[in-house]
Amino acid sequence: MSYVPRLREEYKSRVIKALTDEFGYSNVMQVPKLQKIVVSKGVGAAIADKKLIEYAIDELTTITGQKAVPTISKKDVANFKLRKGMPIGAKVTLRGDKMYEFLDRLVTASLPRVRDFNGIKANGFDGRGNYNLGITEQIIYPEINIDQVKKISGMDITFVTSANTDKEAKSLLGELGLPFKKN
Repeated sequence: MSYVPRLREEYKSRVIKALTDEFGYSNVMQVPKLQKIVVSKGVGAAIADKKLIEYAIDELTTITGQKAVPTISKKDVANFKLRKGMPIGAKVTLRGDKMYEFLDRLVTASLPRVRDFNGIKANGFDGRGNYNLGITEQIIYPEINIDQVKKISGMDITFVTSANTDKEAKSLLGELGLPFKKN
């Protein structure tokens, strides 16, 4: 018997039924699902110090369990001394089992470690069913050793769903465990 992540099993057994009841889908294939999670980190100071990109890649790899890739600048910006092709960040795209495992660890272990946490804002939707979440400190993840952190930095997490509307996407992410603030 193969391993199935807890949230994937919960999606199949409980979330599909809950969303079908809420929105009245006539077919199981209409139910929105989580397609991918993109974790990205911009490192603007990497223009001066190339080692910062390696630290960011190592941190994202440790947090997600998948190798991060550097993001490259697309054009020159003279004011920032930025040249086309320079690495200025790092990102990881998670799909499948790793995506569900990351979401499970984010909801159960990392978000509760945020100081004065009382939910995430519900205004991070883009109008097409995707949600963006900003994390201000990478030290909320239990995988990160605080003694080895060079600089406290944040990251952006994008949840890409197959939902057509923000309301459907919010219901899906809420059922999967994201703790949205009660307005």
